[in-house]
Amino acid sequence: MRGLLAAGAAAAVMLTSGVAAEAATAFPTYKAPEIFGTSFQADPEHDFTKGIHPRHDGILRGWLTYVKGGVAEYEPIRWKKDTRTEGYFEGPPEGSTMAYSSPIAKDVVFLSAYGCKVTGQDLTVDRRTGLGAKRCSRATLIKRHAKAGHPSLITVHKGKIVQVQEIYTP
Repeated sequence: MRGLLAAGAAAAVMLTSGVAAEAATAFPTYKAPEIFGTSFQADPEHDFTKGIHPRHDGILRGWLTYVKGGVAEYEPIRWKKDTRTEGYFEGPPEGSTMAYSSPIAKDVVFLSAYGCKVTGQDLTVDRRTGLGAKRCSRATLIKRHAKAGHPSLITVHKGKIVQVQEIYTP
């Protein structure tokens, strides 16, 4: 009987600590932008003349342009319709100052549309939304996005990137 009580208590401690750890990584639900929006998202409170710094809390349709030492630079993107294909994502014009920089949270949620291998060859996309559905490691996020920017929904909370959810583009 004592063994059952001890096992039950140990399980309760593990569950409680798991809930506490999960709560520590939680962030508010922000309104997501239109996935294939045709204009750059505005951040009216952001002053681009004061150098590159974090975006205000929320979700940005964008891509990471540079990653080093756990800090990412990122910029907004928009969907550009094309005459020969459905279209493609594009960033701001060359020379634009529309860029942000934030540390990537240690417990970042990375939802991949292309699997957890750095090369990204497996499709792991939600067919209803076209967004990544497979949770991968922070290391995979950094390795993949340091090589080339992938269209993503980037969630910033308290100045840190807390979630990156890739947008599937064929």
